[in-house]
Amino acid sequence: MAKKLKDYYDELFLDDLIEKITLAYPPFDSAGFKQTVMARLETLDFGPRQMLIAESLKTYIPLPYKETLAIFYKILGPELKTSLGMFTQGYWLWPVGKYVELYGLDDFDASTAFLKELTKRHTGEFGMRQLFLRYPEQTIQLAKYWCQDEDNKVRRLSCECLRIALPWAKKTTLVLDYFEDYVWILTSLKDDEDKSIQKSVANNLNDLSKVDLEKFKYIVQSWQRDGEVSLACQWIIKHGSRTLRKKAKTV
Repeated sequence: MAKKLKDYYDELFLDDLIEKITLAYPPFDSAGFKQTVMARLETLDFGPRQMLIAESLKTYIPLPYKETLAIFYKILGPELKTSLGMFTQGYWLWPVGKYVELYGLDDFDASTAFLKELTKRHTGEFGMRQLFLRYPEQTIQLAKYWCQDEDNKVRRLSCECLRIALPWAKKTTLVLDYFEDYVWILTSLKDDEDKSIQKSVANNLNDLSKVDLEKFKYIVQSWQRDGEVSLACQWIIKHGSRTLRKKAKTV
């Protein structure tokens, strides 16, 4: 039987996290932190485990937000060499991202700067999603900048956090209030050769097709009118139309 996602966040994981934090922050009460987390960990599913660990980090690192981020910066480790591995290798950073979701919403600049680095090792999409809900205009403008970043994982983040139906996040059509900017971001990425970015753009399209078919058609048709459609864009359009194709087969 395959290991459940929640079971990666066990006592062994906790010991490894404690070791990293203690090296970066020697006053860390590792015994108290571990006791607090382990008292409830085994009874919780994946989401509540992340919440428990993040809340316990807040309790046992009693520092201002930016000072806590400084500790987290120290433990991030090397960047992933490819777009793969954000979950298989970077999974241990999930509670750190959850911490930003919970406690970083009052500092847009500090949180987005950290999430940009986090996404190079894991993913920053869930923290960025919460910031998007709080600061939609600022987030959209930052996404327009990030979608041109040299790092493929940052480019992916620029559109992934805007998805209407981002998995493990609250569904929202807020991005449609900034439709012109949204189209600009997706169009900037439609020919990207990185497969993770192609999947993200396609998933954005697929989400859109479920809530506003006319806007979906507008984007796809504008790309097809622009001349030769790249292989990357062809794949994105096909994958982004998968729900519509399934519906057509059932009619």
